[in-house]
Amino acid sequence: MSLVSERVARVLLLLALLITGWLLWSGQFKPLLLALGAVSCLLVGYLTQRMGYFDNEVFALRFGLRLFSYWAWLAKEIVRSSIEVARVVLDPRLPINPQVVEIKASASHPVDQVILGNSITLTPGTLALDVHCGVIKVHCLTHASAGALMSGEMDRRVAALRKN
Repeated sequence: MSLVSERVARVLLLLALLITGWLLWSGQFKPLLLALGAVSCLLVGYLTQRMGYFDNEVFALRFGLRLFSYWAWLAKEIVRSSIEVARVVLDPRLPINPQVVEIKASASHPVDQVILGNSITLTPGTLALDVHCGVIKVHCLTHASAGALMSGEMDRRVAALRKN
């Protein structure tokens, strides 16, 4: 596959993902909203191409079974954390112990670090505050959530996404 056709395939894959996400999340099929969604997706595709996003390995995230198994694991963690946060908030003693911890991302690639930071933020009770030079600063609601994060399970799973 030539470099140009590979770039076109990557742009089309991004556009397909953006359009699919737009349609699934909006749930609106009125002509004006569909047109605005199409314009938005095309603009994002154009801007990412202009930024050189498809020129290097940044877009080389493997869309395979590992990604789907990671999403399933993350969904389970989100539900588990939601229940834990609800339990803590509803407890009359309110046993929260907010703290900021720093974790070192084992993956050196910026995309992997962003995936890790976003996964942390999606999980209730934790919020990624800063990502700099592979160190992620995280606000944790409880000592247990900080401990779960420091165990490195999420970091290990994100790092495994890129393995061949």
